[in-house]
Amino acid sequence: MFDWDDLRVFLAVARAEAVGPAARSLSLDATTISRRLARLSSQLEADLFEQSGGKRILTVHGQALLRHAEAAESAALAAIEEVTGEQRSLSGHVRLSVAEGMGTWLLAPALADFRAQHPHIRLDIITASGFLNPSKREADMAVMLARPQRGRLRVRRLSDYRLHLYASPTYLATRGAVTTRADLRQHTLVGYVPEWNAVPELDYLDEVGAGLTADLRSTSINVQHRMVRGGAGIGVLPDFIAASDSGLVSLLGDEVVITRSFWMVIHDDVRHLARVDAVARWIEQCLAKDMPYSGARSTSTSSVPSLT
Repeated sequence: MFDWDDLRVFLAVARAEAVGPAARSLSLDATTISRRLARLSSQLEADLFEQSGGKRILTVHGQALLRHAEAAESAALAAIEEVTGEQRSLSGHVRLSVAEGMGTWLLAPALADFRAQHPHIRLDIITASGFLNPSKREADMAVMLARPQRGRLRVRRLSDYRLHLYASPTYLATRGAVTTRADLRQHTLVGYVPEWNAVPELDYLDEVGAGLTADLRSTSINVQHRMVRGGAGIGVLPDFIAASDSGLVSLLGDEVVITRSFWMVIHDDVRHLARVDAVARWIEQCLAKDMPYSGARSTSTSSVPSLT
C-alpha cells in the first residue's frame, strides 16, 4: 500500500509539470519531491512521468493515475466540507487570479465594502504576469481574458469591455494630431513587452494596424497608463481605466475599437463553497458598478472538457 500523501505530491508535479514549482507550493525541498515520486512509481510498478525539455510530462500510466488522484482529492475535499460545514461557511481562504488592470481599477477600490460584508473571508488577489490556473489548483478562481478549453472548471462569461487609443493633450500638442491609422507610424507607441506577454489577448497593436510596434514597453498596464498620461506616447488602454481620466484624450473614435471579454473561471471542487460564491458575486457587482463603458453582460455557467 502506498502512502496516500504521495498522491498530493504527484498532483502538484502533474499540475506544475516540474519539480521546483511543486516543491515550493508544498513547502518541501526538490529532493524530497523526487524521492517520493520515485517511491510512488516503484510501488505502482509504473513510470508516471517522462522528461521533455525540462518538463515532467505524464506518461499513459501517469494520466490514468491523475484521473483517480483528482477524484480522491475531490472526495476528500467534499468530506471535509460536509463534516465541518465549510460549504455553507462565509469564512476561509479564497485565492483569486485577475489581470492587473482589473485588480487595480475595479476590485481594489471596492475591497473595503467586501471586507465589511465578509470579515471572515481571507482573500488573495494575484495579478502576476499571465494568470494562475484554477485547473491546476494554482487558484480557486480566476477572471481571465479567454475562455479556457479544458479542465475541471466552471466557466461563465461576465462582460465585454472596450479599449481605445489614448494620448495626453500635451503629447498631441507637441507631436501633432492623429487623424488616421497611418498617422500612428509617425508617433511613439506604448505597449506590452512581447516576450513577457503570456496572454495573447493583450496583443493590441496588430489589431490597430499591421506591423505596428511599441517603442516604450512595459509588462504593467498601470505603467503604460502613466506613460501615456505623462505624455510619453500613444497607447491602447481599457476604457474602464482611461475614459474618465481628464488627462487623456481618446483617438480615432469608433474607427479603432478593441473588444475583450472577462471570463469567470472556478475549479469544480470549490464552486459550491459559500465563500467562493460570495467572491464571485462581489466581482459581478464591481463590474456592473464600475464599467459603464463595458457593455457588461453575464451568461450562464458551463463546464469545459476535463484535462484528463
